[in-house]
Amino acid sequence: MLKIDRLSVEEARILIDGATRKSNDMGIPMCIAVTDEAGDLISFDRMNGGKISSISIAIDKAFTAAAARNPTHVYNQLCQPGQPTFGIHVTNEGHFCIIGGGFPVKVNGTVVGGIGISSGTALQDIEVAEAALVYFYEKTGLKA
Repeated sequence: MLKIDRLSVEEARILIDGATRKSNDMGIPMCIAVTDEAGDLISFDRMNGGKISSISIAIDKAFTAAAARNPTHVYNQLCQPGQPTFGIHVTNEGHFCIIGGGFPVKVNGTVVGGIGISSGTALQDIEVAEAALVYFYEKTGLKA
């Protein structure tokens, strides 16, 4: 029997709160998705003004980060023609996202979920996701 560690709804809300705080500081309304360790959606928030097109992108970023166990921007570099992972972006029924802004959420070295941010530039999305993770670890006292 396997024991699975995953984020709770309450912990997902902490990540969303951290992302919302950073987004407000930056003045960029974001779409924020949090998934479990398998990439299935736990919680989602679209801030007032968050782009409609960013809803599915944020969810796909969180899915990719959790399921692939890596930040999404890593695959942007690896998914170029001639690279070993070229084409991965069209897998998983098109849900595999290579745009920056998705990060796995780890606790004690184990991936327990993913967070995906979208509506800014890829660099802005990354900044918000990283801030959400810092906020999460501060609030919960958990270690990555």
